[in-house]
Amino acid sequence: MKTILGIGNALTDILAVLKDDTFLKEYHLPKGSMQHVDMATGDKIWNALKEVGVKYVPGGSAANTITCTSIFGMPSGYIGKIGNDDLGHLFKSTLEQYGVTTTMLYGTKSSGRCMVFITGANAERTFADYMGSALEMVPEDLKPEYFKGYDYFHIEGYLVQNQDLILRAVQMAKEAGCIISIDMASYNVVESNEAFFHNLVENYVDIVFANETEAKSFTKKEPREALKDLARQCRIAVVKVGKDGSMVQSGEEYHFIPAWPAATIDATGAGDTYAAGFLYAHSLGMPLMVCGEIGSIIAAKVVEVIGTKIDVPRWKAAKQEIRELIAANTPQ
Repeated sequence: MKTILGIGNALTDILAVLKDDTFLKEYHLPKGSMQHVDMATGDKIWNALKEVGVKYVPGGSAANTITCTSIFGMPSGYIGKIGNDDLGHLFKSTLEQYGVTTTMLYGTKSSGRCMVFITGANAERTFADYMGSALEMVPEDLKPEYFKGYDYFHIEGYLVQNQDLILRAVQMAKEAGCIISIDMASYNVVESNEAFFHNLVENYVDIVFANETEAKSFTKKEPREALKDLARQCRIAVVKVGKDGSMVQSGEEYHFIPAWPAATIDATGAGDTYAAGFLYAHSLGMPLMVCGEIGSIIAAKVVEVIGTKIDVPRWKAAKQEIRELIAANTPQ
């Protein structure tokens, strides 16, 4: 079985389902937005949320992906930076419970957290992020031995706040012989770091995951043309188009994959789990279309739960569907 290593912002998702927008207005959080908050504001919101009732889910984009690849049975590792506090210990121990080998570094600040407010009939999400120790990870923290023995290296685009860190990481991953994948994370991140992303994709990245807005920010084109453009710059390009499905392309090979049926209640983590399914299938040598289908199957399970962790019955169902798909595409 091939192996995968991820690197990202070690954040604990703190999920709160709110009956209306009162809380958001009180803390000046525009509905549907993602706001970065300082330590004082982050602590104030967190303490107020404790009275509302919350769910703690260790996350961050790359950590979500790596947790899923580990559940698939793929030996998986993760590099991140946390604070020496309860949230940090929860983050580390939860990943390890899922079988992930952790290289957790410790910062001077408290652990990062992403407060997620779910409101309204359509379960719209509003985010307040306090990055904390996650922002303290620097290039000097990385060592070549962290990358040895891994076949894949997965990066979250949110890590781009430290461009030198990403460059050091991809250079070490290339030297270790890894296939490098990146999830572009969000359109505003791409817009703010456009030249850096182009350099990264053209010179280091093998597999790119982007949604339609991220792909448009990167290429200035609509999804289908954006996919073609991306595929010219890397080995495999994936553009996700929400409830309509996804498109994948490698060279001239193109496939459209319809979204797997799902009773959607919360889209948090759909892209992260899609990437996990895709990379797992790719590690098994599955055809490009099957990689996309397996990504779609697992993404359909996570949107049926609040947060990024799929429950046991849905995992069982997903694994059964995936086993059947793999068997149907494996030469006898």
